Amino acid sequence: MAVLITDTCINCGACIDECPVEAIVDEDDNPTGEEIYYVYADKCVECVGYHDEPACATACPTEGCIVWDEVGASPEHREDITDEQRKNHEPVVE
Repeated sequence: MAVLITDTCINCGACIDECPVEAIVDEDDNPTGEEIYYVYADKCVECVGYHDEPACATACPTEGCIVWDEVGASPEHREDITDEQRKNHEPVVE
């Protein structure tokens, strides 16, 4: 995974519009069944090659809603984010 949307999500749609690789889906398409937006780990590139930081988190109006998650099958990830930041699910934007 790359970034994770937490249950503080208010389903506003700001993140979907900003994702350059269409890795985010709304609550209707969330495979977990939760009523929050969802990031497909295998598609998320943490905006590497697109923006200085993940655009979804920058656009999100809910503080701490989008957090770092463990690197998994995603094709790109930010090298400057530590394993500890990912393990602790630290907010992408503070």
